[in-house]
Amino acid sequence: MILCTGESLIDMVPDGSGHFRPLSGGAVYNTTVALGRLGQTTGYFWPISRDLFGEQLLRPLAEAGVETGLCPRTDRLTTLAFVTLTGGEARYSFYDEGSAGRMLALEDVPPLPDSVSALFAGGISLVPDPCGAAVEALIAREHDRLPVMLDPNIRPFFIQDADAYRARLNRLIPMADIVKLSGDDLEWLYPDDKPEDAARRVLDLGPTIVLQTGGASGARALWSGETVSAPAIRVEVADTIGAGDTFNAGVLASLNEQKVLSKAGLAGITPGQLRDALTLGARAAAITVSRHGANPPWAHELG
Repeated sequence: MILCTGESLIDMVPDGSGHFRPLSGGAVYNTTVALGRLGQTTGYFWPISRDLFGEQLLRPLAEAGVETGLCPRTDRLTTLAFVTLTGGEARYSFYDEGSAGRMLALEDVPPLPDSVSALFAGGISLVPDPCGAAVEALIAREHDRLPVMLDPNIRPFFIQDADAYRARLNRLIPMADIVKLSGDDLEWLYPDDKPEDAARRVLDLGPTIVLQTGGASGARALWSGETVSAPAIRVEVADTIGAGDTFNAGVLASLNEQKVLSKAGLAGITPGQLRDALTLGARAAAITVSRHGANPPWAHELG
């Protein structure tokens, strides 16, 4: 089972008439739903509110077959993210203080069942405490035995203490086997470097694979061999909400199906296996951007 840990929230998305529609979202949540829809055995660990939005968040997880038994329930409120769209690009304003997810504490981190075979983490859940410290502690406890994929999905406006967050990432990245970074992420981390140079600096910190994504420019995998790339799939873009999250799910699904989503498997991965993973990630993301909101594809939609 691939266990995902990180934020779930409600995206308040403009409907074009001055109103907002509440859609289930959150970077890690989107990846979790996408993995389930792609037919992967998937679990989720994150606090879920007992409010009406918490119930809304549970429904897509259940429909995708995601195991939610590790999710603590709480009376704290669900995080809200109000979305504005500019040229199809999403920007967010978060209402998160004291929310269900943000208040995840170290004592809430459970022992993991033996069925967990890989960890995925990231998003804004890495930024504030106590939840950021809880996720970091989980990864620190489990990374020696489980492969870890990390996607920081950096939102600069959400980061109040940039130095503290950089320090956390500098601790987390060496514990990860796969790190995915967008062009914006790399620019925030290393503003004076070209994207590929920045990605190589991340690789030098210790992960086995660094995935560098660039929207229409496709995706690249930097590792011990020659750089592997896959083009983006051209589609008519409705919006980009959930695109990178779906890409992550496609990559993990491909690696899992190729039976290389393990410490040993990733250490011995081939260029062809990497290319297949990038390609499935790009194909899945293309379907998501072709429709409104974070609505990742089901396995049958990918043929």
